[in-house]
Amino acid sequence: MNEKFVPPQQNLSVHNMLRVRESAGRPIRVGVVGAGATGRAIALQLGTPIPGMRLAGIANRTAAHAERAFREAGIDEWRPADSPSAAERAIAGGYTVLTEDPAVLIECGEVDIVVEVTGSVDFAAGVVLAAIDNGKPAVMVNAELDSLLGPILKHKADQAGVVITHTDGDEPGVAMTLVRYFQSVGMQPVAAGNIKGMVDYYRDPDTQEAFAAQHDQDVRKVTSFADATKLSMETTVLANATGFGVARRGMVGPACGYVRELAGLLPAETMLAGGIVDYSVGAAPHTGAFVVIHEENPFKQTQLAYYKIGEGPFYVFYTPFHLPHIQLPSTIARAVIHADPTVAPMAGPSCEVVSVAKRDLRAGETLDGIGGFCTYGLIDNHATARSDNALPIALSEDCVLLRDVAKDAVIQFDDVRLPAERLRDRLWQEQRRMWPSESDTTSGLAERLSEVAALR
Repeated sequence: MNEKFVPPQQNLSVHNMLRVRESAGRPIRVGVVGAGATGRAIALQLGTPIPGMRLAGIANRTAAHAERAFREAGIDEWRPADSPSAAERAIAGGYTVLTEDPAVLIECGEVDIVVEVTGSVDFAAGVVLAAIDNGKPAVMVNAELDSLLGPILKHKADQAGVVITHTDGDEPGVAMTLVRYFQSVGMQPVAAGNIKGMVDYYRDPDTQEAFAAQHDQDVRKVTSFADATKLSMETTVLANATGFGVARRGMVGPACGYVRELAGLLPAETMLAGGIVDYSVGAAPHTGAFVVIHEENPFKQTQLAYYKIGEGPFYVFYTPFHLPHIQLPSTIARAVIHADPTVAPMAGPSCEVVSVAKRDLRAGETLDGIGGFCTYGLIDNHATARSDNALPIALSEDCVLLRDVAKDAVIQFDDVRLPAERLRDRLWQEQRRMWPSESDTTSGLAERLSEVAALR
């Protein structure tokens, strides 16, 4: 006989729990690492302040950028701190902390959660690993890191009993929130992804300089937005969280006038074979994320048609915005209160982002990585990328070409000499050992990476 269900005495919704924390004087104390454009926007939102949540401190290697974030957020009561104990005293006294060392926040007992928002790879990986070692949940507003190393970082976090997550407000989190919602009401998501305004593989920092200056953004970041690299990284984060793949390298990316037209434009057979991530180009509402649902029941199709969702059997639902700085607090609260990641890898990599030559490249050139002049990134299925021995774009920076590579060709590991002394290579090698592909035993790449590691 089943035991009688006893409802909880307290409303455990995130909103209510934040109100309880506010009234009890126990807000979630947030440490932010990074004070670029996105970091400043996050500080602005947290400085509102949000009920039940406070910005405890910012770590940034250039203190002036963090000071700017405080000014724009209206935070006058801040103090510098060069040690965790100094940070603890300042935060306990009601001040927000500024430090150049992220360890000051990570090791501080007055910080409950770490938000990594640098857009770097090695530095960011060190921040997330340190947070895990210190038992603190971590939010990665960092598709560069998550798309490359999310699975191994999630594994380490699981072992430590710590939550790590990508964020709501960034497209992977917006899409995953839709996916989880429709799963919770008994519907079957078969595709999800981004609503994009444009994609041009050949944009570079020169073409994007004026736009970056106009919007006070980093030019390389803006370049990665335009040339499909960031799109590919974001959809890889989503693919790893859903187990979906791609219909082809780079995705289909149909151009259409309205996002619901995707119901008839994405490949039905591939969606039904296990799900895909993809994107629309130029479709209203021009921003946000979507999910495609499959429904064959004729009675349910009649109901969905009545509510003007379409004729089926594929139906597109969407969120017409993505606002990382505004939606991030939801991810923070869910991670701290419910130990619930917004979007995190299911297990090993489902997809990855490979390096493709943006122009004809010559032997001896040094690749300039994400958002540069040399390469753009395209999402591919993990098994295909490994079979092709493709170089992930987040590993490409500072690699030296050993031979010429033609424009639009995928760059392989055999085409480059890897740089030494990088945390990302060691973690990626560990990730590959944990989730090997069939080609790993034949490509010789594992041995090459081992040789590089041995030189360190």
